[in-house]
Amino acid sequence: MSDQNNIRSKLTLASATLLQLGSISAVDAADNGWDISTAVLLYQENDGRVSAIEPVISGKKELKNGDRISLKAVFDSLTGATPTGATATSAVQTFTNPSGKKSFTTEAGETPLDSTFLDTRVALSGSWETPVIDDYSRVILGGNVSKEFDYASLGVSASFLRDYNSRNTTLSASIGLNSDTISPSGGVPTPFANMRIANSGTNRDGADDSKTITDLMLGVTQVINRRTLMQFNLGLSETSGYMNDPYKIISLVDSTSGLPITPTDSNDLPYLYESRPDSRSRQVFYWKTVYHLTEDVINVSYRYHTDDWGIDSHTVDFHYRYELGDGSYLQPHLRYYTQAAADFFTSSLVDGQPLPEFASSDYRLGEFVTQTIGLKYAMPTGENSEFSVRAELISQVQSDVGTPIGDQLNNELTPDLDSYIIQLGYNFRF
Repeated sequence: MSDQNNIRSKLTLASATLLQLGSISAVDAADNGWDISTAVLLYQENDGRVSAIEPVISGKKELKNGDRISLKAVFDSLTGATPTGATATSAVQTFTNPSGKKSFTTEAGETPLDSTFLDTRVALSGSWETPVIDDYSRVILGGNVSKEFDYASLGVSASFLRDYNSRNTTLSASIGLNSDTISPSGGVPTPFANMRIANSGTNRDGADDSKTITDLMLGVTQVINRRTLMQFNLGLSETSGYMNDPYKIISLVDSTSGLPITPTDSNDLPYLYESRPDSRSRQVFYWKTVYHLTEDVINVSYRYHTDDWGIDSHTVDFHYRYELGDGSYLQPHLRYYTQAAADFFTSSLVDGQPLPEFASSDYRLGEFVTQTIGLKYAMPTGENSEFSVRAELISQVQSDVGTPIGDQLNNELTPDLDSYIIQLGYNFRF
């Protein structure tokens, strides 16, 4: 479930630029027709890990009364192998799949991966924008729903925007509410309970659980001069409820050898289900500047994130749109992301030591740096249509946490990850 959401966040970032109308904009839609953006995105991780395919279609229409409507549909399918959270050792390891009915092994020296990773999702969203009070104010109301086999999400949002200073300044305020239901295969694991041998019973707290998410955002967009547009956003987010990844475990190792212990109960395996806090508060600051050269356009942004889990991150994103003539353009893309580890992130737990209140070995909560380099090419295919192709290479370098013990010195506890994305897009108006 969380692996799906994490990968889908990467896909969203990668496809955000693609699903724009390029030279076709809503402002130009004097005929009140539909502006349609379509895309197919392919994602692949190295070493035979997760692969994904995501078709997307979105549409915008400006109505005669000044209202605007937007619709979007996403379908994605993910397959491959994903890390379980257990560490690599110099011995063969045996695990039980999420349903508790089958087992699988990982060879010595290899990162434990669950090769049964498979999921599909359908997501629908829409918004309606309408003027209120006067021509300088407008409200945007939105809704979204998504469903995958073990996760369902339902959300609503509302935004208020008002223009000042001859429409050179726009202030905005937004709120979003989401209600999610998690129904993991095999049920919701008991935190810090042992994974058990296949068909020997499971440690579960029920069939499903839920969480709620509240997002607030304040923003200002300012026209600096004829060439420069700048945007500032401050976001606040509160999440409460079930925050664990039900498919992630933590190795329980010997304090001297660093190898997984032999549990007292013969039906137990030396792996504990993770435990995270049941709430999370986040704060995000975002700055973006768009600068129009004689023909080309520079787009640069910075994002700072912090939360009460101890995760601080910095993101710098850079696009340069280089016009080739006749409506065609190249757009190089560079992105740099660095993240500090959560306070409760650990590679493993040591047998005999008191269990902490919270612990997770999910690499996405660890310390790492991600660098992305990409290039997009777009060309007009008609008066109101455009074709584009985009390729991205993503390199993620993990940092070790804590002091390795015994056998752990001989194995890579936090392996790096490389992946690539290819996108094909077609935009048109009718």
